Amino acid sequence: MTADDRIKVSVDGPVATVLIDRAEKRNALDLPMWRALGTAFDALGAVNEIGCILVRGAGTAAFSAGADIGAFGRDRGTAEAPSSYDEDLHHSMQAIRTCTHPVVAAISGWCMGGGAGIASMCDFRVGAEGMRLGVPARERGIWYAHAELDAILSVVGYAIACELMIEGRVFSGREAYEKGLISRVVPDAAVFDEAEALARRICQGAPLSNRYHKRALQALRGPIPVSAEDQAASQGFMKTADYAEATLAFTEKRRPVFRGA
Repeated sequence: MTADDRIKVSVDGPVATVLIDRAEKRNALDLPMWRALGTAFDALGAVNEIGCILVRGAGTAAFSAGADIGAFGRDRGTAEAPSSYDEDLHHSMQAIRTCTHPVVAAISGWCMGGGAGIASMCDFRVGAEGMRLGVPARERGIWYAHAELDAILSVVGYAIACELMIEGRVFSGREAYEKGLISRVVPDAAVFDEAEALARRICQGAPLSNRYHKRALQALRGPIPVSAEDQAASQGFMKTADYAEATLAFTEKRRPVFRGA
């Protein structure tokens, strides 16, 4: 059980599964779900008997469509009185990335925005051929924080990160594999079985060795060279007219008209 029943945790031997269970919304996450996701990974990371964590979305239509844009008005607060949304989202993302155990993402269907962010925090990404992966931040007037961008940059490098974040490209499973966004690509019907098999293979290794190598590989990356001012600037989009327009356009089901203000 977690603090939100739409984030479900189950354990089968050494493999734990974290299920994003909101299929009717393409497994989009609102603020309570982000908090529950971070709490789940914090708790699982402390369980010595676990050897690997598998994260997936409910059903086959979506891994996760990312943040629930429709809930932003409630969850993010206002430019004058912002909520803890960004801090909670950051915590949940980093709880996945720095989790003691290796983490495998099983990606079926839509993997967009924050969903792609969750996947990038995982150590392994098994994708279905029919999956669609992209980051529509530019369509929402949203700015990703440095720590979340760093994970994408570490996985694919500058050029592909630009295609995702600036051009707004959406990749199929095969394209995502060729770009290095996912670790392997399999037929749609095989994605969950392959991800489960991968998690089981990981657990066949010495857990202390796996944990050490995950920690060491991340340590070699070093700290992100970003000032406190730069970190704080990532939340500045909430004060822009473009963000307000994008949020309104989303609710009105039309394309936003951006003015660079």
